[in-house]
Amino acid sequence: MSHKLISRSPDLKKLRDAGYAIEVKGGYLVTHHIPYVNSNRQIVYGTLVSELTLSGNKTAKPNNHVIHFIGEHPCNKDGTPMTGLVNQQVNTTLLHDLTANYILSNKPRDGYTDYFHKISQYIKVISAPANSLDNSVTALAFKPIPEENDDGVFKYIDTNESRAEICEINSKLKRQKIAIIGLGGSGAYVLDFVAKCPVEAIHLFDGDLFQQHNAFRSPGAASLQQLEDELMKTDYYAMVYSNMHKQVVSHACYVTEENLSELDIMSYVFIAIDKSPARRIIINYLLQKGIPFIDLGLGVNIAEGNLVGTLRMTSGTASKNDHLFLRVPSADDTNNEYDTNIQIAELNALTANLAVIKWKKMCGFYQDIKQEHHITYSINVSQLRNEDLAI
Repeated sequence: MSHKLISRSPDLKKLRDAGYAIEVKGGYLVTHHIPYVNSNRQIVYGTLVSELTLSGNKTAKPNNHVIHFIGEHPCNKDGTPMTGLVNQQVNTTLLHDLTANYILSNKPRDGYTDYFHKISQYIKVISAPANSLDNSVTALAFKPIPEENDDGVFKYIDTNESRAEICEINSKLKRQKIAIIGLGGSGAYVLDFVAKCPVEAIHLFDGDLFQQHNAFRSPGAASLQQLEDELMKTDYYAMVYSNMHKQVVSHACYVTEENLSELDIMSYVFIAIDKSPARRIIINYLLQKGIPFIDLGLGVNIAEGNLVGTLRMTSGTASKNDHLFLRVPSADDTNNEYDTNIQIAELNALTANLAVIKWKKMCGFYQDIKQEHHITYSINVSQLRNEDLAI
């Protein structure tokens, strides 16, 4: 991905062709072999790490003027600190093999026009003392940087995680295989959120067609042609989200006792179906296999001209499942009009939000102090309840 992006971005290509040792790594632009002076008046070499703003497969204008630096505190030629350049000492882990020691700040009046402007200007400032001691030192190393293996799960670089500096935290979601059972509403929103995570694969299970009513309670905006094509739900969503994630796998079938074994490879399972007997069969199997899961539920009714109801998220693991008998319905509710004709996009999305946040808590992405395994949200009183704590 590094060389392809550099070739398609005139500013990065200009940096490379000039001889700067650049590479794109985990959503950052990394420039190696930067000469500077340390506190002992020695000429040493450091590394600049910039955020990387992209527009598709090429760079856009830099998002900000600051930059990370890996090395000792940059100094003037007499060994005194360059206080005007160094904003703060941070020692921030950007990637598992990339730890920044300082944040530098050098802002032109009108900002940086592109990454050649930004990188070359920082090098000019930080290397000036070294050049005054020895005019032969240069950042133009013409040093080849090996191509990173393109083993990422996305079709394009996730620059959001690098801008937010959460690459290490985000890595806790890697190598996971996720199953989403049911794509009728909440499950589709779960997919929308999970597809933006670096999980290894996302497996979709649903035996229904994607029809016109689904378009009004699911993420995105299906075209008229797509509705007329009468695609299976899993095929439709796999097509849409494969634009971003490389491994969205369609299983155009219901999960039954005959194919439960397909869940054996999963790291986590989201259950978003409205048939309680089928839900129970799946949950019992997952408990037997020790596979953690999150079950989503929604009950909506009409009362005096308004909609009322409750959203539910219930999680289960091998170590915490004594609450499931009370929390997860074992039979369908004949009074729940949601089963027939009431599904609302924002309710589906909120239920999915609660489920995905819980999954990320279980993975260590979010702090989880209470370790709740059951959450309900009552619409008419705006009440959120956290129950069945693990502590």
